[in-house]
Amino acid sequence: MARIDYFNDPNAPKANSVVPSVTAVVTDDEQRILLVHKTDNDLWALPGGGMDLGESITDAAVRETKEETGVDIEVTGLIGVYTNPRHVLAYDDGEVRQQFSLCFTTRNLGGELSTSSETKEVKWVAPTDLDSLNIHPSMRLRIDHYLEHRPAPYLG
Repeated sequence: MARIDYFNDPNAPKANSVVPSVTAVVTDDEQRILLVHKTDNDLWALPGGGMDLGESITDAAVRETKEETGVDIEVTGLIGVYTNPRHVLAYDDGEVRQQFSLCFTTRNLGGELSTSSETKEVKWVAPTDLDSLNIHPSMRLRIDHYLEHRPAPYLG
């Protein structure tokens, strides 16, 4: 399903839903960050997605990461809570979702990189190479918060 991300846009449509979502920062032995090239908006992002009924929020992070990248993880901490009401996602079915996402640190347990119906490319990216990719500002904020090694989770 295609979507349009609106970020601090006064002309954005009004949100009509909120779905608890997750993103995960996964690193390899070289401290590169695992990113996915999304099929729905053609942007690079951390792996993640919506929480399903019957699962915990950390289980959602583990599942979404595996589904989108082929990598197994364990959640180890919280980078932040991202609930900007001026960031909405408009889907082609009429849903306009207000951002509500928890971003987690993880431990990489292994696996083979693979794509899914939601990802057209999966790769490890050195922090010095992030500027060469088209990353949504809200997603880049999460990555920057991780790289800052903040003493407490972001709450916003």
